[in-house]
Amino acid sequence: QVQLVESGGGLVQAGGSLRLSCAVSGRTFRRYAMGWFRQAPGKEREFVAAISRSDGSTYYIESVKGRFTISRDNAKNTVYLQMNSLKPEDTAVYYCQVGSTIATMGNPHEYDYWGQGTQVTVSS
Repeated sequence: QVQLVESGGGLVQAGGSLRLSCAVSGRTFRRYAMGWFRQAPGKEREFVAAISRSDGSTYYIESVKGRFTISRDNAKNTVYLQMNSLKPEDTAVYYCQVGSTIATMGNPHEYDYWGQGTQVTVSS
């Protein structure tokens, strides 16, 4: 049974930075792609970024390109999301997720389990 524990969120002013972490247990971490989703109040959960299991390929939605960086440490079973130049529209609860490949993991409705998430609030 996979367990996902997100951390690192908080309240930050626009233009600031945060680094999110997600510790993964219950799976052989290096065998899976990893991704981050977010859900703002009243909105659907959206796929934000992902990183492949082996070659370091990454994916970002257009609105975060150039500002967010996803990375992973296979020795620590942890995936990170470095968020710079934060904007109020980045305010959301952020969740990590485990997937087979970047191309197939983007539909939030396909997952039965989510961690508790970490709240990111960006003030203007």
